[in-house]
Amino acid sequence: MTAALVEAVCSSRKHRRHVIFPSCYENASMTEPDDTALLDRWRAGDPKSGQALFRRHFDSIYGFFENKCAHEADELVQTTFLACMKGRDQFRGDSSFRTYLFTIARRELYKVLATRYRADAKLDFDVSSIADLVTTPGTRLARNEEHRQLVSALQQLPVEQQTLLELHYWQDMGMSELAEIFEVNEPAIRTRLHRARKALQKELARLAPKEGMETLEHMDLWMKSFAQAG
Repeated sequence: MTAALVEAVCSSRKHRRHVIFPSCYENASMTEPDDTALLDRWRAGDPKSGQALFRRHFDSIYGFFENKCAHEADELVQTTFLACMKGRDQFRGDSSFRTYLFTIARRELYKVLATRYRADAKLDFDVSSIADLVTTPGTRLARNEEHRQLVSALQQLPVEQQTLLELHYWQDMGMSELAEIFEVNEPAIRTRLHRARKALQKELARLAPKEGMETLEHMDLWMKSFAQAG
């Protein structure tokens, strides 16, 4: 699978852009091969299986970038898929292919933020937010007022917290998957997630106080409703 084929996959998905919060990747039907089978066929020299694998995950990866760097999303999707293509033989299968792909996506996001939006050496993704780094964050992506408030709140959080919350809520990532993507152990990711949820609750209360959001559990349900609606 060449760079030209990666670009073709991305171009063929233009009509699927602006999926605000894709709740999960395109699940294979009972008659379609799973990710592992497609990966094995791709490694064996079948480019169509590689294309099918990328098409399956395109919307989720595009949405991951679009909510943070809308103007860079096209390029970031392509660099992520290209990095995956180059490293496909290093993937040992210890986790799901989707987790592997989002691990690459996170690294590509941080790389572009570090090189294009902040030149100094003090950039800290545990502190700096998308609102700090990107001049015009993608609040245009929100399809109604509640979405706008939520996107604004997320973009005020440190990039690390925003990314963690989006993967947890809208990609339905569990603790082991998140720990691998963020390259820490599970106890550490549980602590980080709790802090991120508290930070989001506080930011939502500041930007747009909403009845029924007094507990983290209520906020969790509200957050997940966006994925279900999407």
